[in-house]
Amino acid sequence: MQWAGRCACKPLLPCALGLFQIFMRLPFLHLLLTAWLLLACQMGSAATHPAEVLVAAGVRALQANPEEGRRLAEEALTLLASTPDADLEVRARLLLCDYASERDPLRAREELKAMQKQVAALQRTGLRAGVITCEGELFEYAGDSAQAQARYQQAVSIAETAHDQEMLAQSLYLRGYLRGVHGEFADGLSDLRRAYSLFESVHLNDHALTTLNSLAILYSRMGDYAQARQFYERLLQEKEKSGLQRELAVTNYNLGRVHEQMADWSAAQQTFVKALALSREISYARGEAHALRGLAAVRNAMDDPRGALDLIQESESLMKRFGPDARLQGQILLQRGQALRLLHRHTDSLQALNTALDIFRRADSVTEIATTHEALSKLYGEMGNWHAAYEHLQRHEESTEHVLHQQLDQRFLAMKVEFNTSAKEQENAALRRERTATEKALQQEREANRLRVLTAVLSIGMALLLAVWAWLQRRARVRMEYLALTDELTGLANRRHVIDHLEQQMRTAEGSSCAAMIIDVDLFKSINDRHGHGVGDAVLREIANTMASHVRDPVLLGRMGGEEFLVVLPDTHPATALHVAERLREAVEQIDTSRWFTDRGISISIGVTLSRPGRDTASSLLHRADSALYEAKNTGRNRVVMRVLTPDDSIDSVVALPSIGRK
Repeated sequence: MQWAGRCACKPLLPCALGLFQIFMRLPFLHLLLTAWLLLACQMGSAATHPAEVLVAAGVRALQANPEEGRRLAEEALTLLASTPDADLEVRARLLLCDYASERDPLRAREELKAMQKQVAALQRTGLRAGVITCEGELFEYAGDSAQAQARYQQAVSIAETAHDQEMLAQSLYLRGYLRGVHGEFADGLSDLRRAYSLFESVHLNDHALTTLNSLAILYSRMGDYAQARQFYERLLQEKEKSGLQRELAVTNYNLGRVHEQMADWSAAQQTFVKALALSREISYARGEAHALRGLAAVRNAMDDPRGALDLIQESESLMKRFGPDARLQGQILLQRGQALRLLHRHTDSLQALNTALDIFRRADSVTEIATTHEALSKLYGEMGNWHAAYEHLQRHEESTEHVLHQQLDQRFLAMKVEFNTSAKEQENAALRRERTATEKALQQEREANRLRVLTAVLSIGMALLLAVWAWLQRRARVRMEYLALTDELTGLANRRHVIDHLEQQMRTAEGSSCAAMIIDVDLFKSINDRHGHGVGDAVLREIANTMASHVRDPVLLGRMGGEEFLVVLPDTHPATALHVAERLREAVEQIDTSRWFTDRGISISIGVTLSRPGRDTASSLLHRADSALYEAKNTGRNRVVMRVLTPDDSIDSVVALPSIGRK
């Protein structure tokens, strides 16, 4: 992210910023333009420093073309050498710190020291927060997450005390991103949403788009890949319009990461190639290194370890140009270890994977730790060291279980924060509308009172008005409650409603089992890809209507998001749960698809589980149902699989009716 300030030469700023985008591409006009700015600002306002416009233009340029942003900041410092201004100098050096922290850590530390010397002279005290975030970013790239997070927390406090919205937005953005890396999804979501609103309030729309990029990363880490992909696709459209080349490269890489996590290797390769081309176009070495790492992961997945090693070597060479990036180094070492294992170079693979694991542990990157344990388990298994293989497999399962619980628990917390915030905003908006309407009505009544002398008529009118107001208030409240609990596309209960219902059933059930079914439409992505999202939405509505016609109270059917549904059956036996699931599967299978397409039918896979009273939570129940769904998908789709908790608290093997399991 970059920082920005307001130019005191206000009448000239819009014109100056527009001309900068054109003139700065013509080197021979630099001197002419600088002279014009000096003269213009002197004429427009005696209080304006000539470096002000350079710094403001550098903020925009750093997003689109980092080299141009660096050059503008350095030109501003040249002007400041003859006419010092502590605030402007710190703002210019913040741009250079942002630029250098990704490319040249030594240069970034020099800028940090220069800013620290100016702190005592700052008129705008909120800029101290920017200086501290610069230091925090250096710690973050070095892999010291604890020190980085402490700096970001300090920066947030300083910016809030100074009431500096711009610096507060920047500090919240950095703190929120790192919280997401540590698995603190709800807190990270709160920080990033607040940063987004603040950036928009100070008209830093490009920074707001960058914040959306981090929100998408957070959703990806929460396992909500569909939501993350929607964010990235929207961001790509916005950034292409704005011409933000660097941000386009970053967003393409992050979208590739989502495809990588979904094992959609063809799509991952396409987006990584785009990220690589964009990074090379603007000489963005860190972006190139990340994109090459992504392409190496694709090569490993396609069983081309030699090709992966070539890309890894190129990525490591690029890292020498921009200095340490601990998390990227760990990800590269992970892919190197994977490639060496495929080539049966076990000793070299072991060294690479162990080094990667140490890096991820220092950075507290929970997802990468689980992935590395899995890779080490496979490696030790191939080496014949079954004891070590089992230990790493166990740690992988523990880490994965921890991540899944964390994702689910944090999703609940994030949804609760989102719901409470949304409900409060809707309530406040409704109250403001009602207050306006009431004030207007009272004014009309006062005017009528001057014209009428009959108190009875006035009393009747007021009574009718209050009755209508109360009725409107009740109708608005009912409508808001309905919208808060209903999925817009299908009309079913939304994710928040159905999960709250499940938690209530788990709390109130006394000695009885509650069944949960997670339902996923098979190969649904291909429908959207081949026939468009309009057909996909129509198919989802038809599936929802079909399933809704086959269940009734007290069973609750809801949509979790995308093509995933959840069914809650209170006080249910295993045979009943399987029977309901099979009935839903058969009903969906019989849907006539000829109105949309003729080359395929529709089917669903269902994961079913039952709660153990006193043993289960909503989180553990959903995790077990999701595990059953995963098994149904992996064993052929269009089937029902049940997983239950045995008396000794282990997961029982698959339970299924004989009629279940047709492909």
